Amino acid sequence: MALPGREELRGAILRYIEVPGARAFRAIGLTPNVITLLGFAVCVAGAVLVALGWPLYGGIVFLMGGALDLFDGALARLTGQASPFGALLDSVFDRLGEAALFVGLGVYYLLAEFSPGERTLSMLAVLLGLVFSQGVSYLRARGEGLGAFTRAGIMTRTERVIILGAGLIVEGLAPVPVMVWVLWVIATVSCFTLFQRMFTIRALLDEE
Repeated sequence: MALPGREELRGAILRYIEVPGARAFRAIGLTPNVITLLGFAVCVAGAVLVALGWPLYGGIVFLMGGALDLFDGALARLTGQASPFGALLDSVFDRLGEAALFVGLGVYYLLAEFSPGERTLSMLAVLLGLVFSQGVSYLRARGEGLGAFTRAGIMTRTERVIILGAGLIVEGLAPVPVMVWVLWVIATVSCFTLFQRMFTIRALLDEE
């Protein structure tokens, strides 16, 4: 089970954004691995801004870092530089960049003027969101290692990045905190997605 229209949207993004963007990066001489590391650095910068108490700017910068992830794979295919190590580097730094934002959110809530109960619930949302999000990504990688290739699930990394970034922007603009509720949604739906993906992989393995 996946969100309706997801594959059609990904096809449109590939055609109208990823490929033209990859051509632009090729023209200025950047390599796929440089874009991977640049995207990670931008995500970390967004996380630092969040930790410093600037969720609006942190959300914008984090979305920019997530957007760079669109182009490293497309550039690798376009230039014939696709390699197992490049795929490994991309996978590792995608997860580190996302984890950095959760760390930034943790610091943000530790420094916030919350009651002890509010701070505990906020930190719990951050930790559960991090655990289940990383678990979903790990299952995809582990499944591929077993020969079961799938991107099944409602809350994949793409959805998480968009929701996290958008939530932070709203947090910076809204008169009341909203990001903690966004984190609870991410944690809950990612938990569901983890088991959804696990049973999808099991079904694929049973077909072999």
